[in-house]
Amino acid sequence: MVNRMSFVTQSAMETRRLGEYLGRLMKAGDVVLLDGTLGAGKTTFVQGVARGLGVHGDVTSPTFTLVAEYAGRVPVAHMDLYRLQPSPGTGAALAEGDLAAIGMDDYLDGSHAVLVEWPGDLVETVADALHVEIVPRPLPHVDERELHCRASGARSWEILDEWVKEWLF
Repeated sequence: MVNRMSFVTQSAMETRRLGEYLGRLMKAGDVVLLDGTLGAGKTTFVQGVARGLGVHGDVTSPTFTLVAEYAGRVPVAHMDLYRLQPSPGTGAALAEGDLAAIGMDDYLDGSHAVLVEWPGDLVETVADALHVEIVPRPLPHVDERELHCRASGARSWEILDEWVKEWLF
């Protein structure tokens, strides 16, 4: 099984399509943690994942609401934890109280497919998740993105392995 893989997409549409392939493979209990700079394409990717999960309608970043729920094949929780990130250089971690206030444990109980932008310390605490770092490529490749993916547990390894097969073949 594959536990690391990188993809390159040539456009926002292709980034969404790659996300859609992933979404088709996801089930309740699956977690995807998304990192990348502002404007890297995290929400664009999430839009595709949501489509693959059967979500209809607009999917936008829940930057100010922190969590958006969508109905699909399985319930989808899309989180943006940017506003909960500690100040750079402080060495501080995401506050457990903040995570509890948004019901993080409830979302991670296996009833939702969970997509988290700006996961911070969750990368270390969620035992089985697919970690996706989205990196814009340098000029002149304006619309190209590199997606570096890593599986941290048995289920996420299975998803990544199937995702690679679906995308490449």
